[in-house]
Amino acid sequence: MEAGIVGLPNVGKSTLFNALTSAGALAANYPFATIEPNVGVVPIPDPRLEVIRGHIESKKIVPASLRLVDIAGIVRGASEGEGLGNKFLSHIREVDAIVQVVRCFAQQSGGEDVTHVDGSVDPVRDIETIATELILADLQTVENALPKAERAARAKGPAEVARLNVLRRLEAVLTEGKPARTLEVSDPAEQRELKLLTLITTKKVLYIANVDDTDPLGEGELASQVRAHAEAEGMEMVPICAKIESELSELDEADRLEMLADLGMDEPALNKLARSAYHLLDVQSFYTAGPMEIRAWTVPVGARAPQAAGVIHTDFERGFIRAEVYSVDDLDELGSEKAIREAGRLRIEGKDYVMRDGDVCHFLFNV
Repeated sequence: MEAGIVGLPNVGKSTLFNALTSAGALAANYPFATIEPNVGVVPIPDPRLEVIRGHIESKKIVPASLRLVDIAGIVRGASEGEGLGNKFLSHIREVDAIVQVVRCFAQQSGGEDVTHVDGSVDPVRDIETIATELILADLQTVENALPKAERAARAKGPAEVARLNVLRRLEAVLTEGKPARTLEVSDPAEQRELKLLTLITTKKVLYIANVDDTDPLGEGELASQVRAHAEAEGMEMVPICAKIESELSELDEADRLEMLADLGMDEPALNKLARSAYHLLDVQSFYTAGPMEIRAWTVPVGARAPQAAGVIHTDFERGFIRAEVYSVDDLDELGSEKAIREAGRLRIEGKDYVMRDGDVCHFLFNV
């Protein structure tokens, strides 16, 4: 999974990125501090990995990961080249989801004056500013593609006609100020063409309300506005205090747990972010386990066994024969793979098997 972190300047975006990825010193407190997109790979917290290791000896554990791309602060007019412009909007096209950091802390934070780029703190306005720039960038992409699509569609090829149809419908939706994901597309050919366009606003958004350290659980008015906005869009929202997460990232495990307890928090932000990202992207984890490693893998909900095998290696999908499957719960209850086999709980599944969250798999293949 890959997510692009966006936000206006001075919302705490890079502070949060550094805390989550332990990437080092915080970026300077001024617009466009991030000159090139920083990339960090963070492990997805998953207690089931330790459950598996409790029953299967292995040299190492490899969790699933979330790749975070920290993209420069977007300002009003970015779609027309203001600030760092489309150079950085282009990075967003490659990610699976957008993580938008929204400022929900005051002008003064920790005794330091942190100036908002628009002069005041208004999270809904900030969300709408970013949304407008991304919609305008997509509109520009669609308008640039239309003349070529119109010429190609004259030959009346099915794919070319579908592309022109979806572009015209997209132009109408984007011109109304709506994101591309609101366009309903049922025709399979148009769905394919829409996907090929890699528009920014087809992606789902996870809103992070960067709250003050006096409101770590995001119960204040500003965070509530972000939560309501996310719910209205059918998206996810997570309250996070980047300042607290920055401090937590520098502590050892014992001190981290003590600080979390003092703040009335039961876990660090990464856990919440990971769960929300999984839910938003509609993905789940399955596992492979052996003496060399226990590893978590990520697949879309609804993926079939050969597709899951292909996540490990393309040859596994190409030569898929069958999968031997049991659940983490089976292993925890019965204690070993041998006991699972003896209890008749090891399932032999074919190409049509739909993967379940928490499956432990051995794939058999031949190429």
